[in-house]
Amino acid sequence: MQSTSFEQDILELLPRLRRFAIGLAGHPADGDDLCQMTIERALTRKDQFQDGTRLDSWMYRIMRNIWIDESRARTRRSQTFAEEEAGLAVGADGSQEASVALADIDRAMARLPDEQREAVLLVMVEGYSYKEAARIVGCPVGTLNSRLVRGRDALIALLEAES
Repeated sequence: MQSTSFEQDILELLPRLRRFAIGLAGHPADGDDLCQMTIERALTRKDQFQDGTRLDSWMYRIMRNIWIDESRARTRRSQTFAEEEAGLAVGADGSQEASVALADIDRAMARLPDEQREAVLLVMVEGYSYKEAARIVGCPVGTLNSRLVRGRDALIALLEAES
């Protein structure tokens, strides 16, 4: 990453950041907002990034911290602007079966506890090692492994219950 600029490196991470943000937030629009806040914070705090470390891990940690802060604020406000089902079919493409399967997975992921959903997203979707995912989340590797196992088992059970 030394041959490119900081901003270009962030731009290259954008698809992965967006995927993780949507997974955390549960909705594409909320995920896009979370992604935008993460990039804004990273750009304004560029001087805090340590050369020689992984930019993607740094960005994921920023995103996770923003998501936690926003979740707490949303809970305090206790406002719901639209029902979850109102946006499920918006922007859907592909076959009907694929859309139904993705919607089932999205609903099942949304039902996982936050810690389990994070672990599943980082390891199973983003492909991070347990060690790297634990570093992003800020917990011991054993704790992350436990969250992942419970999250994966719960996800399988939820998906089997829907079929």
